[in-house]
Amino acid sequence: MKRLSYFLTLFLAVLLTACGVSTEGYRNVTSEEAKQLIDDNEVVVLDVRTPEEYEEGHIPNSILVPVQELEFRLNELGKEEHYLVVCRSGNRSTQASEILINNKFTNIYNMTGGMNNWSYEIEN
Repeated sequence: MKRLSYFLTLFLAVLLTACGVSTEGYRNVTSEEAKQLIDDNEVVVLDVRTPEEYEEGHIPNSILVPVQELEFRLNELGKEEHYLVVCRSGNRSTQASEILINNKFTNIYNMTGGMNNWSYEIEN
C-alpha cells in the first residue's frame, strides 16, 4: 500500500508538471503564451527589472515594481489579480513569483526567458 501511494504521488507530480501546472504555486509560460494572456486581457504585466532596464523598453501597460522592492510594495497589488511577472531573462521573475505566492497571491504567471525572448511590441 505504501508503495502504491508513493507511485500515485510521483505520477501526479509528473502529470501536473507535464501539463504546465507548477507545483510551486505559479505557472511558467512562454513569451507566446504570455502574449496571448495579454491580448485576452487576462493579466496585469508586472515588470520586476530595474527602472533603467524598464526605460530601455517594456511591454505596453506594464507596471514596474523592481524585485528588490517587491516585498515592501505588496500592498500596491491585488491578491486576486492575475499577474504576468516579467524580467530580463526569467531569473528575477521566478524570484518575484515565489515572493508573491509566499504572500498569498494566487494567480501568478512567470514568463520564462524574460524580455530576452519577447519579440512583440515594446514601449520606451
